[in-house]
Amino acid sequence: MLKTGASKPSRKVKAAAKPAGKPVEPAMDVAVGRRIRDLRRIRQLSLETIAAKTALSIGFLSQIERGLSSPSLRVLATLADVLGVGIAALFGAGPGGDDGSDSVVTRGQQRPELKLWRSGISKQLLSAAGGDNKLNLFLVHLEPGGSTGDELYTHDGEEAGLVLEGAMTLTVDTETWSLKEGDSFRFASRRPHRFSNPADDAKAVVLWVNCVT
Repeated sequence: MLKTGASKPSRKVKAAAKPAGKPVEPAMDVAVGRRIRDLRRIRQLSLETIAAKTALSIGFLSQIERGLSSPSLRVLATLADVLGVGIAALFGAGPGGDDGSDSVVTRGQQRPELKLWRSGISKQLLSAAGGDNKLNLFLVHLEPGGSTGDELYTHDGEEAGLVLEGAMTLTVDTETWSLKEGDSFRFASRRPHRFSNPADDAKAVVLWVNCVT
């Protein structure tokens, strides 16, 4: 009896075990990768050309396009520059399925969202989606510890923002500022920059404007 009883837990553990295999890639990575690939093909640019202009490897670019790698905000900004669009063009259509390129009003439930899940950053596009837009308004959510990374990055345009909730750290060139709710900023996007949420237990929300010159 003892021997029979001891064998049951073993069978249960074996039945509950999940087969090893490749994890399912987040749908957001797949959607963003497809959008980058479509923009590249529309512009008739090869992966080799993009790699040469961005200093990113062909293999890494291919993984991004297939949704096998989650690009950082720095990488997305670099790719947007090479593709001749603002980063908003990488969002694609909102939940309603319409890209909203001719819309004057964007309803709350129609906002396209870009989740950089590895970085702890998500951006909701508050203005109408569309690759030709020069001015775009975002609502940026920074999870505790969320960051663009240690490396400074640049891209075309100009940006400004207002901290609505929590706090953030902003570095532009060699200077770093700690911003809290109510603080605002503006700088040329060609100046090397990075930002993060230094808090361990509170999210930061920032109203962010990007203008492509």
